Amino acid sequence: MKFQCSSCALRMDSFHFKQEGLINPKLTSICDICLQRGLNAEDYANNVVEVFAKTLLYTFVGKTDVEGEECNFIVNNQKLRKRYESFLQDYDGNELATAQIPRHDFNQAIIRSEDGEIDFVPDQSREFKYNLEQMGMQVNFDLNEVDYIDRERIRAKYHYRCQYCGRRGTSVDHKDPVSISHNNDLDNLILSCAECNRIKSNMPFDLFEKLNNQISAINKKLVKYENSLGTLREEFEKRRREIAAKMHLKGVVNDPELNTLRSQNKKLQDGIDSLQSDYDALRKMRETHFSNGWKIACENRKTDIV
Repeated sequence: MKFQCSSCALRMDSFHFKQEGLINPKLTSICDICLQRGLNAEDYANNVVEVFAKTLLYTFVGKTDVEGEECNFIVNNQKLRKRYESFLQDYDGNELATAQIPRHDFNQAIIRSEDGEIDFVPDQSREFKYNLEQMGMQVNFDLNEVDYIDRERIRAKYHYRCQYCGRRGTSVDHKDPVSISHNNDLDNLILSCAECNRIKSNMPFDLFEKLNNQISAINKKLVKYENSLGTLREEFEKRRREIAAKMHLKGVVNDPELNTLRSQNKKLQDGIDSLQSDYDALRKMRETHFSNGWKIACENRKTDIV
């Protein structure tokens, strides 16, 4: 959920407007960036935030909306607002950035940019890292410091098999996400396939393992699909080479025997494509299982809807 700040006019996630209260949380008429600027929320009206506060039985910090009141926004250009909003969203959703750059420092950089002290406005067409650097902030996005020898040790230890699904794999994965733990020790490393590595991403190891144990039968089926597809493709390639060799020996392209072999191989390819389609559908179903489980776990940690 997003609210628009009555001071800077930026639209951002609702937590930027939320503060802890003695009994109930407070919702402010302006965002935390503008509060850090030194502005007083009680000097600004925000009808939308006020209505939400009353509905949720929160305290509203702001003045009652005055119809027709003139608004002089700090960021009065809509294109510039979009650029700041995109930059804010990138920061809010990036665990590496929020872990390495305190929110106070990030907010201060936004303020300095809005005031022209930094001669740069974030550009959503550029990489987040570039925007951070231009705003005077640094984030180390490459915390994976496992060297080649240790990677090969892990691959040999697990015989090039993904320890999550059982398929072939070469990706060295951190059990506890490196973006959170910064732990590159060998006991924090495990082998996975590229697909499981991508799906797990920053998910806690215990949660991923729990969700994975719920679909052990599907994982076994995925291994069968992979093995079957590998064998069938080898057979297809073998037949294709045989056709090419016979065509070379005969010196002709159109020949009853060659046409029969081509027809047979085409049917084999059709069967492979059909099996691949079933395999992809199962993989997608499995990915959705993890995605939904992770979303539910994150939602369960939230105590409020705002």
